[in-house]
Amino acid sequence: MSAVPGRGVTPATKSFRRIGSRATRKATIIAFFAWLFAVFDFIMFGTLLPQISASFGWDDATASLVSTLVSVGTAIIALAVGPITDRIGRRKGMILTVLGTAVASALSSVTPSAAYLIGVRSLGGLGLAEQAVNATYLSEIYAVTDDEKIKKRRGLIYSLVQGAFPLGVLLASAWVAIFLPVIGWRGCFLLAVFPAVVIALMRRGLRESPQFELELQLRRLRKQGRTTEAAELARSYGVDERPAAPLAAIFRGHALRNTLVLGFAWFINAAGMQLFAVLGTTVLTEGKHVSFTNSLVLLIVANAVGYVGDIAHGFLGDRLGRRNVIAFGWITAGVLFAFMLTVANGTIAVVILYSLGLFFLTGAYSAMLFYMGECYDTTCRATGTGFLNAMSQPGSIVAGAIVTAMLASGSTWAHATLLVGAVGTFVSGVVMFGARRAPLLQG
Repeated sequence: MSAVPGRGVTPATKSFRRIGSRATRKATIIAFFAWLFAVFDFIMFGTLLPQISASFGWDDATASLVSTLVSVGTAIIALAVGPITDRIGRRKGMILTVLGTAVASALSSVTPSAAYLIGVRSLGGLGLAEQAVNATYLSEIYAVTDDEKIKKRRGLIYSLVQGAFPLGVLLASAWVAIFLPVIGWRGCFLLAVFPAVVIALMRRGLRESPQFELELQLRRLRKQGRTTEAAELARSYGVDERPAAPLAAIFRGHALRNTLVLGFAWFINAAGMQLFAVLGTTVLTEGKHVSFTNSLVLLIVANAVGYVGDIAHGFLGDRLGRRNVIAFGWITAGVLFAFMLTVANGTIAVVILYSLGLFFLTGAYSAMLFYMGECYDTTCRATGTGFLNAMSQPGSIVAGAIVTAMLASGSTWAHATLLVGAVGTFVSGVVMFGARRAPLLQG
């Protein structure tokens, strides 16, 4: 938790409970695997969408509509997770998100219709919120850890966790390639339940962050009518002594500008993520005429490169500033994807440009998620990161609606992806330059 100038805080006279190196690394490892399997479930839906469509006899426009409506439900659920986590705590919030992933996978395996699939896949919003809850918890843990190596390189270490995104895509692609011919798309979803359940059980052993423990103590004192004592305790830790509704707090004071700018950037960038990451197999098979089998192999290669991108952006964010690294990454990704869709001929050219595009597109999120955690106070940190994270879904909805309309009117996947995905990715990078530099979260 950091003291924010101009918000009624005074220099701290007390320090938060320190987190040992072992506990810090345990929390980091569990967060990595939780996000890995949340992404795995989330991306597997997009990867299997061509097969699901074929089994139900949907055309391209119907499949795009289903994906768009799934994004609507996902947005609603993901948006609710932040305030819930600021209410019940980071530890319980993390258990909730990973259990949501398990439930979504299990129920997806028995899909009887499009309407049912839309409802069930909306639960994937809990898994999508995983990265926001991770960023909230780890930013607080890293601020008070005794492990000075991690504390000094917090952005780089977090990038290793956020790097589970491309690895989750890679795992989903490999999973589908191995199990789809044997057990079908329903079996692929069913098997994905078990790793998520294991992670949920592991998370029960984590402790709450010291910053949120203080927040709970302040709430108890205020509830008991001991407001003066609560104010004195808050001042002793150098934090804001005034209680505030988390959702209102992210839209005022020092938080307002970044909430608006980052929310808009997430909204626009979602077009690129939806088309190039979530629906990568569809774009490659329909837009570049790559076979479904080869598209899975291409996704594996491209996302292996994407993991290196996460580490690179985390490393550079600690040194050059996270905002600038994010902006540069997304601008570059937009250009690379545009070249892939317009001038790339042959598998090698597509592999190179697609891989480099994901290097910058998904890689920048390792800096983005940690940057978001630094933008807010403990009272509204999960709400802020959760709100921004959820803005990706309205962006996906709009992008999906535009692509659906373009396909229905006779446009090709390549043309629609170029105008919506590549251009959207580029513009989101430009928007990032309007964000305020976030102060480092201090212990």
